[in-house]
Amino acid sequence: MTPNDLRAALRGVPDPEWLATALSRVAAEPTTIALFFPAAGRRCGRAELPDLPGWTADEAVRVLLLTALPADHAGQAEALYRIGDAAEKRAVLKALPLLPVGVTGLPLLHDAIRTNDTRLVAAALGPYARHLDQPAWRQAVLKCVFTGVPLAAVADLDARADGELAAMLAALADERAAAGRDLPADATELLTRLIARAGGRPHHREA
Repeated sequence: MTPNDLRAALRGVPDPEWLATALSRVAAEPTTIALFFPAAGRRCGRAELPDLPGWTADEAVRVLLLTALPADHAGQAEALYRIGDAAEKRAVLKALPLLPVGVTGLPLLHDAIRTNDTRLVAAALGPYARHLDQPAWRQAVLKCVFTGVPLAAVADLDARADGELAAMLAALADERAAAGRDLPADATELLTRLIARAGGRPHHREA
């Protein structure tokens, strides 16, 4: 995902003049993002973007506003997350891979993953989640399974999934089976792939 992709997907949304003005102002006067960021949904709408599945117009606009910030003001993303509503928080999380923030955005991911807002959890596990260490990433994947977040939302899932995650999923599958319940289909498919990769059922660790 790039800013150009977002601009292309936003063609035809309401009030393009407002968006153009907002981007110019934010680039020239970074503090004005505090005015434009919360107004994005009201001015450009909240409709799903047909060309960008999983994105809404207000999310794309807010991400563009964040990418318009001069590099030395990218840290404003954290403040906007902290004071924002759920939609604004999701936009910040989706913007992180495009911002020059290094690992400084990790506290926002940890905060989002702790919530019970499944859309925040899904946004936190996009491309920026490559900065999560492996134990934290595995726990986040398990949270997706527990809360019903589709695993398709997890960036680089097959590349990062390992034997430890397989063992955790297998243990959860056993617990669910004992209770007469199944894993979600996507989790079952992931476990099947991991077992096939390992050449057999993963071993559970002793507690």
